[in-house]
Amino acid sequence: LGRTICGFLCPVGLGQELLYKIKTPKVRKSRATRVLSYLKYVILAVFVVAIPILYSGIIPSIEHAPTPGFCKFICPAGTLGGAVGLLLNPANADRFSMLHGLFTWKFVLLVAVIVACVFIFRFFCRFFCPLGALYGFFNKIALLGVKIDKNKCTDCGLCVSHCKMDIAHVGDHECIQCGECIGVCPAKAISWKGSKLFLHKNAVEAPATQNAFSVSEDGKISLGGNLAAETENSAPIPAISAERLASFETAEAVEPSEAAPAANEPAANESAPVRRHGRGAAFWAQVCAWCAALVILVGAFVYYNFLYKAPKTYGVERGDPCYEFTLSSYGGGEFSLTEHRGKPVVVNFWATWCGPCIKELPMFEEVRAEFGDDVVFVAIHTTGVETDVAAYLHEEGWDEWGIEFLQDTGTVTESETLLRLGGDPALLPYTVIVDAEGNIAQKSTGAMRDVILRSTLIQLLKNDSE
Repeated sequence: LGRTICGFLCPVGLGQELLYKIKTPKVRKSRATRVLSYLKYVILAVFVVAIPILYSGIIPSIEHAPTPGFCKFICPAGTLGGAVGLLLNPANADRFSMLHGLFTWKFVLLVAVIVACVFIFRFFCRFFCPLGALYGFFNKIALLGVKIDKNKCTDCGLCVSHCKMDIAHVGDHECIQCGECIGVCPAKAISWKGSKLFLHKNAVEAPATQNAFSVSEDGKISLGGNLAAETENSAPIPAISAERLASFETAEAVEPSEAAPAANEPAANESAPVRRHGRGAAFWAQVCAWCAALVILVGAFVYYNFLYKAPKTYGVERGDPCYEFTLSSYGGGEFSLTEHRGKPVVVNFWATWCGPCIKELPMFEEVRAEFGDDVVFVAIHTTGVETDVAAYLHEEGWDEWGIEFLQDTGTVTESETLLRLGGDPALLPYTVIVDAEGNIAQKSTGAMRDVILRSTLIQLLKNDSE
């Protein structure tokens, strides 16, 4: 589909076009915006390709952490639909503690993009969106979109001037295949391209534009009707000679029946054999392409809805008995929750790739030192990432702490202990406080505030003494 997705399917594009309809002075496209449109290719290369590769472990000196660079550092759609959408729900009020400088940066960027979209047509699409950059590579071979007949094209430049995107010509990598240029072309050189399975050959021809232009006695050309209004905020229309415009009108005025036959064509009264051709190779190639796409889509639908087994989650509440786990320690040996019955146990789930987890762990060690042997602290590293956790702990000096560092069990996609205690591998850090009797006294998704941790432990120790 190429950038037909941008023109007809993308909800972010819809939002930008609605913002652009607000009545304000507009920034016209220019050579500067054309240059800036290449910024999204830089973003594609750096944030979508380079950063994930660097953090995948290919360079030993860089921490191994799955980092979708664009989503994490830039994407305003994710900030609006994900973070802001979740935070507006009162049920997620306890997750505000997870917000740090990264969210502040992305929220400021979101506001800046929204404001810019009011003054600049599709600001995010043109300058930032790596998906649009990726789709643009396939515009030339896309099955749907717009095409230009070079035999009819007179290089008048009206299509480029009318387009609000930063295209150099119709159908290039910046073209979002919206089709608004079809009705502008006076030579009717632009039409829809698509499989004959969907589009009739004559169903997409541009309407006549007899009244689109007027020529004064001194040879100046002016736009008429809706065309002038539509091009108000586009780039200036290049000059067209009266002779060239006359050639357009002459070409349109000649009906096919009046045109002289070509030298090698038989006259109308001469008999010619009727040739019947079957479906060409191009038609069957299109059929195969659409069938393959349909098979992939149906296969994905069946797999993810009927065959794929998501990790089983366990809903736990305060007061429920805690899952009795026994896990291997990175310091050697094993840790069993049952053996520590009679003391409160703080169970924290973390990962080396989780920034909030790394910032939170020193607070747990500080609180552990305050309570001494009265409270047991364990930190369980989740599965899913190939990381030398023991080396990481030694490098940070955490292997000398009083916290017991444990390795969760399960497959790459399932951290069994985390799931059994009601956690989600995608929402770390996650902390559970178990009372002396082995029941869940407190649980927290996201960074736990030290005040809440201390007050909960003080209350549990008080209850035990009573």
